[in-house]
Amino acid sequence: MSPDRRLRLGVPLSLSGRHARFGRQAALGLEVWGALGASVDVVVEDDRSDPDVLEDAVRRLAGRCDLLLGPYSTQLARRAGRVAAELDRLVWNHGGSGDDVETAHPGHVVSIPAPAGRYAEPFVRHLADGGDRTRLLIVQGRGRFGRQVADGAERLAGEAGIPVTRAGPGEVPAGGPWNLFCAGSFDEDVEMIRRARAGSRVMCAVAAGVREFGAALDEPGGIYGVGQWFPGSGGEACLGISEREFLDAYRVRVGRLPDYPAVQAVAAAIIATHCALRAGGAGREELWAVAAGLETSTLFGAFAIDPRTGAQTAHRAVLTRWAAREAAAGLPARPVLVARRGR
Repeated sequence: MSPDRRLRLGVPLSLSGRHARFGRQAALGLEVWGALGASVDVVVEDDRSDPDVLEDAVRRLAGRCDLLLGPYSTQLARRAGRVAAELDRLVWNHGGSGDDVETAHPGHVVSIPAPAGRYAEPFVRHLADGGDRTRLLIVQGRGRFGRQVADGAERLAGEAGIPVTRAGPGEVPAGGPWNLFCAGSFDEDVEMIRRARAGSRVMCAVAAGVREFGAALDEPGGIYGVGQWFPGSGGEACLGISEREFLDAYRVRVGRLPDYPAVQAVAAAIIATHCALRAGGAGREELWAVAAGLETSTLFGAFAIDPRTGAQTAHRAVLTRWAAREAAAGLPARPVLVARRGR
């Protein structure tokens, strides 16, 4: 493949529906990346947060594009992987971190984000490093993603010597006080924090890893969040644009900094186009061979995959903590990076 040839990169994203708050960020991120000089034509279709619509979009994009990025959300990414395997195409998964999503279709899915089972790692390590072995209440959301995050949190807590109580969606057991870790949808996590904060000592939620959490909760100060990325966590980018270059351009375009869905989508596009140039084409087997041997970093952080499954092995989740609102100065609450775990 000539380095001067423009690739067509197809991306189904939730521009409407329940995942739209993050699908739109991913689309904006790709738009900003393209404006910075990427020699790629990005084709976005709205999957409307619906698995059936998503499947139709993937099939259409596969017929029109050289490279396929996946959708945002573990549920949708699960369907996209199945369709890619059926079509014998490779999909670059940036928006589905479910453990089963990352390993379900070897040879057809290359994953960028850390798997769900490792989401809780920085929070559990933060507690253990500080000598805090208060019982940890782990509340999972509905669906497989929440269960996988919660299972990983329980395993990591056990390895750290922290006792655990598990609860299902919306459950707040009697007793306490606890440290709390909740892993559900954005709305599930916000509601759980509201209900459980009076009986919890230290609280952490997957939802608190994005900036919209500050607008959804009256006083988020002191709450920890885990996410795939946070400004300052990316480190040095060996491939593609730097984190600072992207953040500056995104702020000019949108008026604020992005959350991790935008950055992980751009990282997937950078990795995909790099592998296509290295492979000299966009054939599935050639792309897989290059990706399986690649150890590098982007603005999103470290990248390497298990060459047998395609699951991400190098990237790590990051831990943030919400600072209190500064009402007297008219300043809103804001999240601050606590811990970044490298390779």
